[in-house]
Amino acid sequence: MSGPVHGTWEPAPAARWEDAFLSGNGRHGVMVFGDPIVDRVIVNHHTLVRPNGSEHARPPALAAELARLQDRLLAGDVTAAERFTDGRDLQWVQPFHPAFRTRLRRPAAEERGDYRRDVDFATGVCTATQGAWRSQVFVSRADDVIVQQVTEPGYAADVTLDPHLPGAPHDLAVGHSAVLTPEGALLTLRVRYPGSDRAYTGVTLAVVTGGTTRTSLPGIRVDGAGSLLLLTRVRRHTGELDALAEAHALRALLPDGDEDPYDRLLARHTALHRPAHLRVALDLGADDSERALPGSELLSRPKSPALLERLFAAGRYHLLAASGMLPPRLTGLWTGDWNTAWSGAFTTDANLNLQTASAAAAALPEVTEAHAALIHGQRDHWRDNARAIFGTRGVVAPAHTDGESGHIYHFSREYPLHLWTAGADWLLKPLVDHDETRGDRDPRTAAALAEVARFYEDFLTRTDDDGNLVVVPSYSPENRPANASWGTVNAAMDLSAARHALLTAADYHPRTPDADRWRALADRLPPHRVNADGALAEWAWPGLADTYDHRHLSHLYGVWPLEEITPYDTADLATAAHRALELRGAENDSAHGHLHHALIAARLRDGDRVAHALDQVLGGDFFHASLMSAHYPNRHVYNADAAHTLPAVLIEMLVQSTPDRLVLLPALPASLPTGRIRGVRTRFGAEVDLTWTPEEATAVLRPTRSHRIELRTSPGDGDPRPLDLVAGEDHVLSLGAW
Repeated sequence: MSGPVHGTWEPAPAARWEDAFLSGNGRHGVMVFGDPIVDRVIVNHHTLVRPNGSEHARPPALAAELARLQDRLLAGDVTAAERFTDGRDLQWVQPFHPAFRTRLRRPAAEERGDYRRDVDFATGVCTATQGAWRSQVFVSRADDVIVQQVTEPGYAADVTLDPHLPGAPHDLAVGHSAVLTPEGALLTLRVRYPGSDRAYTGVTLAVVTGGTTRTSLPGIRVDGAGSLLLLTRVRRHTGELDALAEAHALRALLPDGDEDPYDRLLARHTALHRPAHLRVALDLGADDSERALPGSELLSRPKSPALLERLFAAGRYHLLAASGMLPPRLTGLWTGDWNTAWSGAFTTDANLNLQTASAAAAALPEVTEAHAALIHGQRDHWRDNARAIFGTRGVVAPAHTDGESGHIYHFSREYPLHLWTAGADWLLKPLVDHDETRGDRDPRTAAALAEVARFYEDFLTRTDDDGNLVVVPSYSPENRPANASWGTVNAAMDLSAARHALLTAADYHPRTPDADRWRALADRLPPHRVNADGALAEWAWPGLADTYDHRHLSHLYGVWPLEEITPYDTADLATAAHRALELRGAENDSAHGHLHHALIAARLRDGDRVAHALDQVLGGDFFHASLMSAHYPNRHVYNADAAHTLPAVLIEMLVQSTPDRLVLLPALPASLPTGRIRGVRTRFGAEVDLTWTPEEATAVLRPTRSHRIELRTSPGDGDPRPLDLVAGEDHVLSLGAW
């Protein structure tokens, strides 16, 4: 074995849906069990959210009460924000749910030979084999279709589309259809939600080679076939879907002549998927015998470099597979249960940005484009939020969304998420990173930043005794001061977001009166506060005491992903931020909390703290055999946070960049003395390959634009080195011992 494995495997079928292997194209997703007797594939689609009334919800009309709330908070009423509500109960967003499962039931038989199932990250193909039986499944990025092929001499199976998954409402209106066609058969499944005009339909074209095919409601029966090819799509709709048109579209995917349809569809898909997955790779010098282990066994060796290699590759694979029409949900693009935790939503106050954190550096622009699709598809709703709650121009983002609505309606006394004004800047930061990486500015990002700046122009009207602007009301997700309620004044995240939004909007709109006005407004914001413990305070308002034991680290937004606070430019604040990180507890051991901690520690050049956070996740049994993760230890609550965020942590500890700076090996754990990462993209337009050993490190920079940058290396280095990069000319750096 010559290097890290771009895939994983298991010696037995998945017994739980959480262990099923995954494939997806950012629209459709599948969960593949690989059972040779009952071959099950759970089908998902990003648009499948169950109507629950929230599709009609609107933001609370509270603007007329805002001034009164501000007066009370500034006068010292620490519970005033609890009354800033229209009296509604907490309302969850429409919950994400699975569509159905395809079931291919074969006759029971004696042992048929050795079994193996695997998923190839470079192709997205999930394969299971036993003897002569072989099942392969992938989701085409080129043709937006789920492709499953089963081959076996004399293959026989009953084929159905089964909507009866765990948690499915008993009063779903379900309709089946199965008709024979020249290729084999067409199966349709229509499911209408109770009390709603909304429905979804699954359409499967079965292409049967040899043998016989007959209808056997609710599906078909295949006997004596050489192969079975299933092409499946799902559509969410109102009214009735033209299933015949869908069937024609599926049939159009079949090639004319003798070309094998599976091979043709796979080639079209891999032409897009393979290059994307292979753009970046990590080699930690792991032992080849450990690289060869099945994933479930490798997970039992949390200190193994082979495990980090595989989770890095798996994380990039799953992140790419979950990103397309939308970015990943809390569960990525997959669930096997209708009762999905936290509605399977996009939780934007932490989780979404953590999951997509590697997109720019890990060369996955597809992920950022999906992130942008969510934002720009909801900006009208963000404007409604700003007007209704705050009476301002501009935009305010929600902390939870189902992907359809961007309105703010999910809030309560303990979670006053309607007070969170930092969200738009937080969500736009990855789009700014994307622009810097590719060297061009998206006009949609520029327009959105201007709207955020206009919000702050209207909202930042109150001042303190020193004449500084005050962010009031203010909210630090999802924490509260030890001596006050959740809605307060001058949360550190709000200060960082307002400052960054105003300055970035000005930078995107240079030489305009707006830019001058926005910069002047940013200059009037107060500095961060350092508390009596020497830590950066979560609330920069006198008298508000910190609550340290919490999973969120919102107050350190200025460290990561911003560069407002760095060891190089703001050393004193970086020291205070590090103290805040030291004091932060893990609260309920959420995976996102541990890895958020690691990302901040990497920016602060603390490799030991990065290693500890990784140990908590790798040693805490957070990963299923599928290499998808859980929210809590012991594989409790299926959740993509750890799986998707881990690649970002590994990149940040090795390579960091700004438009004018490169930092190499800022937070390398001692447990990883040797390795190589290739293909990392920087925000100054260069690709970086980095190799390190205990004796030396070498970096190769491949710039696409000419630019002078500053080079920083080991944590104990002295002055930075200037580097003049010339577009198209490789630059090799030999960095000596570490």
